[in-house]
Amino acid sequence: MKFNRSSYLNTHRDAWVEVNLDNIEKNILLLKKYLKPGSKLFAVVKADAYGHGAVMIAPVLLASGVDFLGVSSIDEGLQLREAKINAPILVLGAVPVWSFDWAATNNISVSVFSEEHIQACKQTFEKTKIKPKVHVKIDTGMNRIGVRPDKAVEFIKKIQACDFIELEGIFTHFATAETESYAFEQYKKFNSVIEKIDTTGLLIHCCNTAAVICYKNFEYNMARVGVGIYGLQPDLTEGTVPPGLLPAMSLRGRITNIHIASKGEGVSYSHTFETQKPTKIATIPIGYADGVFRGLSNKIYGIVHGKKVRQIGNITMDQMMFDITDCDAQEGDIITLLGKDGDEQIDIDEWAKILNTIHYELTCSLRVRLPRVYTR
Repeated sequence: MKFNRSSYLNTHRDAWVEVNLDNIEKNILLLKKYLKPGSKLFAVVKADAYGHGAVMIAPVLLASGVDFLGVSSIDEGLQLREAKINAPILVLGAVPVWSFDWAATNNISVSVFSEEHIQACKQTFEKTKIKPKVHVKIDTGMNRIGVRPDKAVEFIKKIQACDFIELEGIFTHFATAETESYAFEQYKKFNSVIEKIDTTGLLIHCCNTAAVICYKNFEYNMARVGVGIYGLQPDLTEGTVPPGLLPAMSLRGRITNIHIASKGEGVSYSHTFETQKPTKIATIPIGYADGVFRGLSNKIYGIVHGKKVRQIGNITMDQMMFDITDCDAQEGDIITLLGKDGDEQIDIDEWAKILNTIHYELTCSLRVRLPRVYTR
């Protein structure tokens, strides 16, 4: 694939993130095969859909059979509402009590787990005459937010008795879905609460992408999937066959300069790379301010004309360099940092391994100043 500078891309930068909507649709259809019969599908689109662009992704998800959307804050929910996304939305994180009015008036459900939240719901109802929609979050072992299991039954029954709250669902979050013993321990705690209350008409959700794939015996009527939507492989229990998810994100930049460096010259700040022979160097306008971390310097590759080329020298704020000595490349040609070009492919898991982190931390880090281009 080759573009010139007057290509179809509606951007004034020679760098962009490419998102394959076909792959997202295929991932949704694949994940739906793992769901329990009759279960709803909840898609997590927080952090701008893990860096893929929530406003653009949401309609594709809904058209593919997603029933509910998950965000991390009221602001993320409002962004979807402003984009005319009318699907049910739940804020998975803790919502400030002073913003409950905004949630209710924009039909955004909130997570609740404290007496303060109940009082905030009451005040919102008295002010707006709208019953806030809520999901009770139970902390079964994440130790982040949520009501503890020994307090949960009493808390849920109290909410059910409130005529100013609309209880939609109850949920928990697995800390280590890839570890069967601990996942079962958390599920047991969650189920010990569920079996003691009337769940008629409620959405019960506990399984993330990994749990949906690994645990067929867990009971739920809605499953929350996140990384799997975007083709990012979740950690799975030992022996589980990966489902063949397709990465949706690519990262590409055009060559803005090519020159020859003599033998023995240093490249970039601090000269962490020194040429061992005359070297043809290509520069692209992507750097750590775009989310390609400096710690990847001298450790990653790009692909140009279907051939891998090594990144050399420290990655700078806005630019990085590649050794293209053995490539017939010209200014304006594309270097693919993530994604496929010809028979070569670079997955973000390779970067995650180098940085000892998780792949979706890196997709979330690819900054908004990189334009998003959507393809099929």
